[in-house]
Amino acid sequence: MSEPGEVGEEYGRLAVLSDIHGVLPALESVLAEPEVAAADRIVLTGDITAGPQPAEVLDLLREQGERVLWVGGNADRELVEYRRGERTEIPDPIGPFAARALRDEQVDFLAALPRTLTLRVRGLGTVLFCHATPRDDEEVVLVDSRPARWAEVFTGLPPGIGTVVCGHTHMPYVRLAHGRLVVNPGSVGMPYGRPGAHWCLLGPGADLRVTSYDIPAAVSRLTAECAYPDIAEWADYFLHARATDTEVLAAFGPRDGRADSVG
Repeated sequence: MSEPGEVGEEYGRLAVLSDIHGVLPALESVLAEPEVAAADRIVLTGDITAGPQPAEVLDLLREQGERVLWVGGNADRELVEYRRGERTEIPDPIGPFAARALRDEQVDFLAALPRTLTLRVRGLGTVLFCHATPRDDEEVVLVDSRPARWAEVFTGLPPGIGTVVCGHTHMPYVRLAHGRLVVNPGSVGMPYGRPGAHWCLLGPGADLRVTSYDIPAAVSRLTAECAYPDIAEWADYFLHARATDTEVLAAFGPRDGRADSVG
């Protein structure tokens, strides 16, 4: 994990987008939100590209220029490693397709993304942005993870960091853990539990948002525009959020170490 680098400017309002997963219609709907357009910056907390339209999503985000602040996720890293011959498989079935769809310069761009970002936000102080946890881009922490697990993943964090913003698990929540506010904006492109493009407004509080958009039309568009062989099934399942939050929590739960806990 890279060392957090703090930007000196204090921001009043940030729009936080996580886990876009290459779903261009969902991203377009969020960028069209007036409060996203009015935010000081847009912060991305990883897993930007692993999905049906990775190159198009990167192009649209990079068109926003310096308004966008970037953090890479494990799925972005996996696409880079696959393209560079550092791995022969990707756990996500759509991953190899997404990796091949990226241009060479986009692969280089993703490879250079930081793993964490530290900013000052009005009302929240020093905020650390990461993909999964501050120390690892694929660890799992959940809204109901036990206090000992939070203490573990916070190991080594400077005491001045009072808020941690993460993604990775595709379910939005805000909770307090060992005196730190933890914010997960949910997923823009692959939500679990509830359909819509999920994101967050940060500063001076944490305001979870969901943008409704025409999901049947988006499924049809992806099916028409994306060459991934299973795109119709993929789009129907993920855009309609057919995985419930209960199912996902049950599946993810053992990965936060709770199976080893007593009582």
